[in-house]
Amino acid sequence: MSDDSNAPLNVRTFSQAISDALDEELARDDSVFIWGEDIGTYGGIYGATGGLFEKHGPERVIDTPISETFIVGGGLGAALTGLRPVVELQSGGYFGIAMDELYNKVARWRYMHGGKFTVPMVVRLPEGAKGAGQEHDVSPEALFLSAFGAEIVIPSTPADAKGLLKSAIRDDRPVLFFEHAVLYATSGPIPPGDHLVPIGVADIKRPGSDVTVIAWSRMVIEALKAAEELASEGIDVEVVDPRGLRPLDKDTIFESVEKTGRVVIAHEAPKTGGAGGEVAAIIAEEMIECLEAPIVRVASKDVTLPQSRHLQQYVLPQAAQIVDAVRSIS
Repeated sequence: MSDDSNAPLNVRTFSQAISDALDEELARDDSVFIWGEDIGTYGGIYGATGGLFEKHGPERVIDTPISETFIVGGGLGAALTGLRPVVELQSGGYFGIAMDELYNKVARWRYMHGGKFTVPMVVRLPEGAKGAGQEHDVSPEALFLSAFGAEIVIPSTPADAKGLLKSAIRDDRPVLFFEHAVLYATSGPIPPGDHLVPIGVADIKRPGSDVTVIAWSRMVIEALKAAEELASEGIDVEVVDPRGLRPLDKDTIFESVEKTGRVVIAHEAPKTGGAGGEVAAIIAEEMIECLEAPIVRVASKDVTLPQSRHLQQYVLPQAAQIVDAVRSIS
């Protein structure tokens, strides 16, 4: 947490918040370094590493070849020697090229070697639909739910982005850090000082009493829009942002479900195979007696996502679909 709760808040964009976190951790800990494609003199395709090369030098901010296997595998090797790498893939859609390293090596190394090693490594994965094509516009977080050795972190605000990234860098476990590309330009207040957000702790983005909407990443924004519209109809929506999927803060989710008895789960990934199905199953298995209506999921349609931004609007979930889902169980 921040040291001075009375100090004024600093308004930063999501991208700037990521940059601030990297800058502060590079300055704090000599074992931290970052590497990836075009993160040095270019400053990253989303600007999140701008100025860091000039400030911290080429041994701490390292441009790599276009090779996701090398980026992730090299990061793992560095982590095993005691360094704390923050590696960036230009697009989360390229995770498949490094899937063996991510799923079989980074996530499982500590367990495969009887706990003799730690893997203090962060993998930054820009994700989400933005009209950039099939290999870029993906939300693959659910594919890593069974990679049990790695934490899955998904911030939705600049404050969470900064605080969670700083916590991830200090964590001795590997962290898959998903950043929705549409959020980079959004802005919000960030507490001053050494702002840390604990991993595995959900946040109530909007308190309410009638329906629980569980959403992460970009869908938090859509959920808050939906909640404001529904408030005019007398429906009080509570928006719960888990801020990640592993560890999942079941306590906060269960407390909300016990209060409202109605649940909508919203995420951008397709409904089939999406993480919302796992969250819904957990609630159904452990909180069925509290439910007063079926759990409803709001997600992208089960089709290949078009590249056209115009056509994407017919596939991607929006606030209107959350409004309809809440109405259907209210």
